[in-house]
Amino acid sequence: MNTAIYAGTFDPITNGHLDILRRALQVFPHITVATAETVSKRCTFTLDERLSLLREVTRDMDGVEVRAFEGLLVDFARELGAKVIIRGLRQTTDFDYEFQMATMNARLDSDIQTIFFLSSLEYLHLSSSLVKEIATLGGDVSQLVPPQVEDAIIQKVK
Repeated sequence: MNTAIYAGTFDPITNGHLDILRRALQVFPHITVATAETVSKRCTFTLDERLSLLREVTRDMDGVEVRAFEGLLVDFARELGAKVIIRGLRQTTDFDYEFQMATMNARLDSDIQTIFFLSSLEYLHLSSSLVKEIATLGGDVSQLVPPQVEDAIIQKVK
């Protein structure tokens, strides 16, 4: 089976993330959506909460599995037998960061390729950070995230 990994913090998962996932499923028959504890970001949602939300919003997507991992993403990819890491790009600032990560992953394991999906135009502006900020300030995020995620954010920011 040709497995790809779509890894991210997903704090929280947005409609932009789901758009990338749906489009990637047109190319890859099986995608593992992976998230981990992160040392570089302070997450609003715990790892268990993020996993739960990811499972909830992807439960009707054939070929999607949600998993947590620890350590290096390339090690997790090797463990799964995955040869592809999927990443989304919105803006040039994303490219700079993602290019650095992709080249380092290639250095760690040249058999694992990073494939970039450009955001759809309607999601170019969308980020998890913006969603959390809008929700914290009492704004409407219903067009930015799935309903289950909207409910979870509202509960978190109360």
